[in-house]
Amino acid sequence: MTKQIVGLNGQPLINDFMETKQGPSGHSMGGVDPFKKQMPGVRSQLSEYDLEQLYAGNSMARNIVDIPAEDMTRNGWHIKMKDNALAAKYEDRLNDLNATKRFKDLYRYARMYRAGYIAIGTNESWNYDLADPLNPQRLMRIPFLTAFSSKKVSETKFDDDVFSPTYGKALGLTINNGTADVTSGHYGVNQVDESRLIRQQELRFEDDTDGISLLETLYDILMTMDTGLYSVGEILYDYVFKVFKSPRVDDTPKEQLLQIGSAASSKFRTESTALIGDDEEITKESTNVGGINSLLDFLWEYLSGAARMPKSVLKGQEAGTLTGAQYDVMNYYSRIAADQENKLRPQLEYLVRLLMQASDECGGPLDPDTVDWSIEFNPLWSVDSQTDAAIRLNNAQSDQIYIQNGVLSPDEVKETRFGSGGMDPDGTVDDGVSDEEQKAMVEAYMKEHGGSHESS
Repeated sequence: MTKQIVGLNGQPLINDFMETKQGPSGHSMGGVDPFKKQMPGVRSQLSEYDLEQLYAGNSMARNIVDIPAEDMTRNGWHIKMKDNALAAKYEDRLNDLNATKRFKDLYRYARMYRAGYIAIGTNESWNYDLADPLNPQRLMRIPFLTAFSSKKVSETKFDDDVFSPTYGKALGLTINNGTADVTSGHYGVNQVDESRLIRQQELRFEDDTDGISLLETLYDILMTMDTGLYSVGEILYDYVFKVFKSPRVDDTPKEQLLQIGSAASSKFRTESTALIGDDEEITKESTNVGGINSLLDFLWEYLSGAARMPKSVLKGQEAGTLTGAQYDVMNYYSRIAADQENKLRPQLEYLVRLLMQASDECGGPLDPDTVDWSIEFNPLWSVDSQTDAAIRLNNAQSDQIYIQNGVLSPDEVKETRFGSGGMDPDGTVDDGVSDEEQKAMVEAYMKEHGGSHESS
């Protein structure tokens, strides 16, 4: 029978989550409704050291920081121009500058710390200072790019004029530039104009000059996941344990019991034989883990939603590969593609425009506004072979119906299904085969399935 807790007047005291802390007569006892004590999540402000320790010691934190940055830059990009040879020169120059890695580090630092930066090294035709705006007309060459984090930045000046077209934009930075060469002109504290940097910051409130690290927003769930991992480890360690029952346990000295327990733990394994008396018993007991899957699934779902990454991506699914109808992964890559367009593209275009205007790069200066050019990102993902085959079969069956009913001609099907551009979500493929081979594939499929190649 459950025991009731009663007050001095003999009346039961009710104090659960559905009741306020009141006395028997309904008067307040000085307590607060437990619901009212609930507070929204308070931001966890972590130092740079704490962020680094969390990144180094927590694999999920490392995946959340690294994987999106890698996905944004992994498959690269290409420059599209009428002059293919000139486009190839600019692409080679970006490769020489190791631009892919620099931009990956830029987004890693932006997610891990509070901002990421790329310093644009320049050779210019005048005696410039880092605080001077970068003048493309005096730019000769870009010899290097350097990625660094907000750890190096002691102060950032923003445009706080709400009527300014550049409101909220960083105008200049103070960088603590420690270098092994103390004779360098850039040693120590430097004022740097924003035009000499490419800057990326994921989250910042108005009037907040530092910004917020992504790991700070995920700190609570990451710590809860850590607790879950530790708890599961403890359960697995003691998942099966032995129980020795004997009527003489109470009369056995403590030291002897410890010896028996130690011997039992080391000797009684899967193929062990126990010699015990008629009135003794050895059994194996296992820990009840019922419901633990639901708890762990809840943690995974929460972490996935908070990080805006599917569980399969968090757990390390092969990058860029889709298996079946993984719509959550498709949505993830759609967000990555949107980030490429909204964040990465302007940064890349700024760098390429500088390369075009530099006098000693790729054959001389070129006005980027007089040339028809663009940056195209390579596809982020592809499907596995089984899904690819299923897509092709469905498309072929659909095309057979269209051709038989006169909706499309064979030439229109060929143009739709066998154009350039690789495997896209709409089913367009590029097999790397000739036009004649592609046409033969369509005709062979139609013949095998009884379809007519002629429109009705």
